[in-house]
Amino acid sequence: MNKKDHTHDESAGTPSRLSSRRPLAIALAITTTFLVVEVIGGVITGSLALLADAGHMLTDAAALALALFASWLARRPATPERSYGFLRAEVLAALVNSATLVAVSIYIFWEAIQRIGDPPEIDSGPMLAVAVAGLAANVASALVLSRGDGHQHDLNTRGAYLHVLGDLLGSVGAIVAAIVMLATGWYLADPILSALIGMLILWSSWRLMRESVEVLLEAAPPDIDARMVREAITEVDQVEGVHDLHIWTVTSGFTAISAHIDVADPGDWNRILPALADMLRDRFGIAHVTLQPESGRDGVADDVCSIDTPEGREACLSAVPTRVADFSGTS
Repeated sequence: MNKKDHTHDESAGTPSRLSSRRPLAIALAITTTFLVVEVIGGVITGSLALLADAGHMLTDAAALALALFASWLARRPATPERSYGFLRAEVLAALVNSATLVAVSIYIFWEAIQRIGDPPEIDSGPMLAVAVAGLAANVASALVLSRGDGHQHDLNTRGAYLHVLGDLLGSVGAIVAAIVMLATGWYLADPILSALIGMLILWSSWRLMRESVEVLLEAAPPDIDARMVREAITEVDQVEGVHDLHIWTVTSGFTAISAHIDVADPGDWNRILPALADMLRDRFGIAHVTLQPESGRDGVADDVCSIDTPEGREACLSAVPTRVADFSGTS
């Protein structure tokens, strides 16, 4: 029996589940305004901590703009060629933002090392004033982005939020460095605190980068154990086995599954499918379900296309040699 059946929760992937553009737009306006202030302040005072914070704020503005664009793009309708639409645009934006954060951290480390050997004298008073203003801007942006817990469940919003949070930490570091230098004249505080800021930014961005790559590789979501899903499926009445089980994240909050289900009686499939779909939604939060019933098979034969075994993958690759040859021969 080769018929495939498909069911999904209509609320999955709708605009209400995607990151909101309004908080991103507000945060972008705040960040851009204070970026100009920090650049001017860093040039006047000669502070690396302030310039590092301004540089990170520049990446914040770019990150917020990218996240805003990706959020808009993700809402565009699907097409026959792009059956998922542009939902993955948000994941790509998160990956770009996390990679940018890593690059910024490396740059801060390099500049700090250069200045530790010969720390320049810094006008700490104006530096402190600008850093306090930058902190206020970053706190405002972080509060806007943290509303509704979007920074916890949406990779795109989280990428923008981590940029702002890292810049907030940068402002705190610049304030501490300014106070230390005003009180003691110890100008090493500036590059040392800059390096600490870089470490915090690197630590926070690494997890986001890893999660974004996992989504793009279509790995199972970290909060879903594929082995438990397999066991739960086989516990449903009339289900004898499951193979070619795939669980992946389309975009944040939108999980999909596909599998071949071995059933005792194909005639009961109209009863088995709703039971499986309800179980997968209620126990694992998987709304988009595509299942193919099969009967009379014991596992996956070596000559059958399947991603479960090396032999099955080879069968998939050799299943359409004529089509591949025709395509490769076109010019």
